[in-house]
Amino acid sequence: MISRFLPADFDPTAELTLLSGKGAYPRILAARAREAGVPLSLIAIVDEVDDDFVATFPPDRVMWAKVGQLGKFLSELKILHSRYFIMCGRVAPKRLFHGLVPDLKAALALAKLKERNAHTIFGAIADEAERNGVIQLDSRAFMDDELATEGAIVGKASKISQGQLEYGIRIAKECARLDIGQGVVVAGGTVTAVEAYEGTDKMLRRCADIPKKNPLFVKTVKPKHDYRFDVPCFGMRTLDSLEIGGIKHVALQADNVVILEKQKVLEEARRRGITIIGYRVDDQ
Repeated sequence: MISRFLPADFDPTAELTLLSGKGAYPRILAARAREAGVPLSLIAIVDEVDDDFVATFPPDRVMWAKVGQLGKFLSELKILHSRYFIMCGRVAPKRLFHGLVPDLKAALALAKLKERNAHTIFGAIADEAERNGVIQLDSRAFMDDELATEGAIVGKASKISQGQLEYGIRIAKECARLDIGQGVVVAGGTVTAVEAYEGTDKMLRRCADIPKKNPLFVKTVKPKHDYRFDVPCFGMRTLDSLEIGGIKHVALQADNVVILEKQKVLEEARRRGITIIGYRVDDQ
């Protein structure tokens, strides 16, 4: 089995197109897919994708689109003979909510939305692609080995009290359910910080100015989370933010959070004395 996150009828000989933004995620995913022998092409988001990543594709397998150019994106999928596509990499939120200049196809799709957030906008893209015969895949596909696992990942799980862990998970889950954010910091029975629009790193870094004792960072996902559009990630930048925020304990939801450049990150966490555990909960 190539990946447990692929559909049962996945055809590994069919073209897979990456709709890519910035960061390590697209590089790792592309490497894993190539190792599996899956033919790849790239639609790079203008001003978002890393040039060195684009260079790993043959020029005739690369196309470009701006955020909001849904019609162009669909046409490019057709030109590339894509059967599947995956969204991967970071896209600046301002491009989705403040800098979005949709083409006609996107404007018509957006006009049907009752709410405009990342999931509804990306959902409209997926729906239009599927009408054109292209299936969007779970973004965890090919990333199985990069996921957080249950139990102690770095350090001893006993360093995090069960009471604090359960409290942190409960608060994180409620925030995710309300679509506020997917991460919280708790200290004892107190909520120290909640992730919102600013993102994980800024939330962790502002903890530096908040009095706290033995804080725990908990990362989770929404109930019935749609992994086609968003996979929570933990990487080197997160370690830097934890250090700035004075946080030494981390709990990641197993099978749901990707640890980017996993071996490197875990070795560095160990060097910095950061404990990381994976937990499992029922999201139904």
